[in-house]
Amino acid sequence: MFLLTTIIILSYLVGSIPNSIIISRVVKGIDIREHGSGNAGGTNVMRVMGWRYGVIAILLDAFKGVVAVVFIARLHYGGMPFENVTPFDDFTLVQIIAGISAVIGHIWTVFAGFKGGKGIATALGMLIIIVTIDMLVAVAVFAIVVSVSRYISLGSILGAIAVPLTLVIRENLFHVNIEGYGTLLPFLIFVSLLVIYTHRKNVVRLINGNENKVNFSKNKTT
Repeated sequence: MFLLTTIIILSYLVGSIPNSIIISRVVKGIDIREHGSGNAGGTNVMRVMGWRYGVIAILLDAFKGVVAVVFIARLHYGGMPFENVTPFDDFTLVQIIAGISAVIGHIWTVFAGFKGGKGIATALGMLIIIVTIDMLVAVAVFAIVVSVSRYISLGSILGAIAVPLTLVIRENLFHVNIEGYGTLLPFLIFVSLLVIYTHRKNVVRLINGNENKVNFSKNKTT
């Protein structure tokens, strides 16, 4: 139990690294939470500081999910401290636990008063390792939606929904035998709902028609 707890804590701490806050302070001498939407995420960095710094923040946040799943999870050895009733092997289950811990750390970071980003990029880094095909579809959905609508928040929400939906389609329509489908599906639904929850204010602005649009040609949002 001690080892799994250590993995959870380390993954949370890695996820808590506030890349957007660090970048904004180092580059511009500002706190990104006091500008734009007030969110400490890569999208707000893009909004305030331009797409280049936004992309850097997003990639660094995604890397946190990769670190948790690929590296920190490997600290585990031996059996689980509880009965593993999932269809996954112990290591894959530990990867899922580590990944979720990193996403939670990003959203509620201990290094910035438990006020972090929305978890999209870190969840992307985690899931691209666990459900690669479904995440590639989600990334494509995100890219298409953002290019057409210019709403990053809408692309993020629909991309999050696309992950479990793609899993369902692959398993039930294309009859792909996905290992651990019965466990993966509720897990992915949980992650998607968490992402949608963190975008709840964006949903309100989208409904009201006053959500910011990204303008890539001018490196700022309109």
